Amino acid sequence: MATDVAELDARDPLANFAKEFYRPTGQIYLDGNSLGLLCKPAEKALQEAIESWKTRAILGWTDGESPWFTLSRRVAKSLAPILGAEPEDVMLGESTTVNLHQLLATFHDGKSAILIDEWCFPSDRYAIESHLRLRGQDPKQDLIVVPDSDDVIDELSIIDAMGSHVGFAVLPAVAYRTGQNLDIRYLTSEARKAGVLVAWDCSHSAGVVPHQFRQDDIDLAFGCTYKYLNGGPGSVGWLYVQPKLRERKPGLAGWFGSDPVRQFEMSPNFHEAPDAGRFMIGTPHVLSLAPLLGSLELIGRAGMNAIREKSLSMTNYLTRELTRLGLAEETPESTDHRGGHVTFSHPEAARLSLALRQRGVIVDHRPPDLVRLAPSPLYTSFQECETAIATLDEILRTDAHLQIGASHALVT
Repeated sequence: MATDVAELDARDPLANFAKEFYRPTGQIYLDGNSLGLLCKPAEKALQEAIESWKTRAILGWTDGESPWFTLSRRVAKSLAPILGAEPEDVMLGESTTVNLHQLLATFHDGKSAILIDEWCFPSDRYAIESHLRLRGQDPKQDLIVVPDSDDVIDELSIIDAMGSHVGFAVLPAVAYRTGQNLDIRYLTSEARKAGVLVAWDCSHSAGVVPHQFRQDDIDLAFGCTYKYLNGGPGSVGWLYVQPKLRERKPGLAGWFGSDPVRQFEMSPNFHEAPDAGRFMIGTPHVLSLAPLLGSLELIGRAGMNAIREKSLSMTNYLTRELTRLGLAEETPESTDHRGGHVTFSHPEAARLSLALRQRGVIVDHRPPDLVRLAPSPLYTSFQECETAIATLDEILRTDAHLQIGASHALVT
């Protein structure tokens, strides 16, 4: 297999992008679906923002080549093509959970039930339950949870659960536990027939799975930027609202949702922005936005089709090798239903994850028994995937490496 991975690396059109990233010494990094690595263009953009703060102070909002006042929209212009959207469809700011609250406050009618899948990302579920309580609804009655089937989201079960009492759904484009990739175009279309708006959590898909929000007529979407988009720890979230829905007044209004032409009138009346910027609430986090100017430019140069092709090639390799090791895979075999990471189950998953980390292979564990491997097409090589598998094989064959007291595996 060494020759095979060498050939794959030699033919890799994205191989040169790896040198743009800082790599922790002695690590094979397979945790890009939790936190992407720092790239040099992102570092440069952040340094420029810091220099502007240092030399211009308050004038940084309006002076220089990259005034902070327009930063959110400049980043939206870079993110939009990655999502298959137009810049006016996308807002960059707040956090992922705050943006979900915004979509709920704006587009849920405050009366109908909300549908989720059983393994909905916890923060999404917390936000939905609190939204229901704030509107006098009871999550025990008004939150419809569709059971998964052996960790797999059954798309037909999702559709069947969209009865007349359901008006809104929050679903993952890629399931965070297993890497299952849902057919968001099909599910959105079927939901619309049932009178249901769907908000897609794209935190685990944006930057590794190509999206075509406009073409696929997606209603709503949101996500983070610190995974495959490599924006850095705590970098800002984003949301997408399709043009037909964008005239809605934001449910959560704030002054940075104002029309930028009129914002400094300081009017007591809210004049919302004409684009998706109306859904921003507070002042954008400049130092958490700036790195995206660099990291998104890098992704744009690589191209989402090339990123997806390499991602599938790497996960194909990992899937084949995990099968060879006799591990129980939880990620769908079909490439159409696979996102950017691969998950396997093991009764000692927490200890196994920690053992891999101690040997320099950075993966993560999801309770109770899952281990996720997430190669990033921009900085992971096939050789690194092979070395990670060899390390895993050695640990599994050597019982001593699994005798590690209580789990201390980091959950991120």
